[in-house]
Amino acid sequence: MSLTVSPSLPALESRLPQRRELATEIPGPASRELQERRAAVVAAGAVSSMPVYAADADGGVIRDVDGNSFIDLGSGIAVTSVGASAPAVAAAVQDQVGHFTHTCFMVTPYEGYIQVAEELARLTPGDHAKRTVLFNSGAEAVENAVKIARLATGRQAVVAFDHAYHGRTNLTMGLTAKTMPYKSNFGPFAPEVYRMPMSYPYREENPELTGPEAARRAITQIEKQIGADSTAAILIEPIQGEGGFIVPAEGFLPTLAAWARENGVVFIADEVQSGFCRTGAWFASEHEGVVPDLITMAKGLAGGMPLSAVTGRAELLDAVHAGGLGGTYGGNPVACAAALATLETMRELDLAGRAQAIEDIVLARLRALAEELGGAQGPIGDIRGRGAMLALELVKPGTTEPDPETTKAVAAACLAQGVLILTCGTYGNVIRLLPPLVIDERLLNEGLEVLEDALRASR
Repeated sequence: MSLTVSPSLPALESRLPQRRELATEIPGPASRELQERRAAVVAAGAVSSMPVYAADADGGVIRDVDGNSFIDLGSGIAVTSVGASAPAVAAAVQDQVGHFTHTCFMVTPYEGYIQVAEELARLTPGDHAKRTVLFNSGAEAVENAVKIARLATGRQAVVAFDHAYHGRTNLTMGLTAKTMPYKSNFGPFAPEVYRMPMSYPYREENPELTGPEAARRAITQIEKQIGADSTAAILIEPIQGEGGFIVPAEGFLPTLAAWARENGVVFIADEVQSGFCRTGAWFASEHEGVVPDLITMAKGLAGGMPLSAVTGRAELLDAVHAGGLGGTYGGNPVACAAALATLETMRELDLAGRAQAIEDIVLARLRALAEELGGAQGPIGDIRGRGAMLALELVKPGTTEPDPETTKAVAAACLAQGVLILTCGTYGNVIRLLPPLVIDERLLNEGLEVLEDALRASR
């Protein structure tokens, strides 16, 4: 065991050495061999952003099949918040596998499913009576939340927003805003989905537009194009993920939620990426005191095991007829065991507090770098996010024109130096930082140094 010490990120034990180490060129020979085997059998449409193949992972590092050790600033897209091999999670999975891997909750139920539902009732915002149903993926959770809202309200229209990402099933593709690679040539999509303008402070035509004003802009369009009495649900990510880590202006979410409540519209918060301590709170909705009617969750919930959930008002979920919700693998017992261990680890280690400490460290460095590179006239157009869900939007210097080419080059330069970072954004020009919440400060700062050097070299 290695032990890291940090004044702002308390010491945590780790199984693998928490260091960056490059043993071969990137990708190395073993990864290249696997890539050749993959090309012969794996569908071309299933792509990977990194050309290296993982062999082990722990804490803030991923070790590949060639023995290279990378600093992980992506967490499998916000999944491995507790680390990719957290001891409590691994032990819980091993114990459950020794008893049974599956019975199907819809046939022979088990306590783990109920325990997860009890935990989610306690953790999600609001003190109203709640119910939960478990699934496998974020897209499944979103699709079922829409089903619940439509049935409970007797209405059909669903409102989604510019820059949204909600999944790759047919309905969730329709809810997603970005065509490539998610929607192109996959239609027709499910009907009665309406898209409204998002609050995107950096790209507002009127920079003085407030959050409540941006919300009323969307509400006016809803009332004109759909009508409140035909709207089943408003679906929104409190912080948009794939769209670019867009944090709406203060007041945007509460104003939308209030309008929904006044008009009998179900307010659905898609917390698939932003939930479970990622933003410095258990859920991003909490930052502005928003209490959603339904919350969709996945990613960080089960420490890497496939599990998702819809939790919400009891009267909404209980309105669905018997057998209307479920699925063969939904709430798998092994995934439930992992989730219970993950949630307990988050509590014990105060991962929401660690996310806040990560925010302090990262924002201070990125803001200093932005000034060094030219301030408002430099390549860093915007720095945003909350907790350990942070982003840089890169633009061509002196403009707000997106710069996806530099964004891609910076990510590649970081990979070559042993740091894994992810990109995103409607325009492909956003670097997103999603480190494991258990990363130690020394490793985090080392990863940021590599990113900073890559950005300096890109000028």
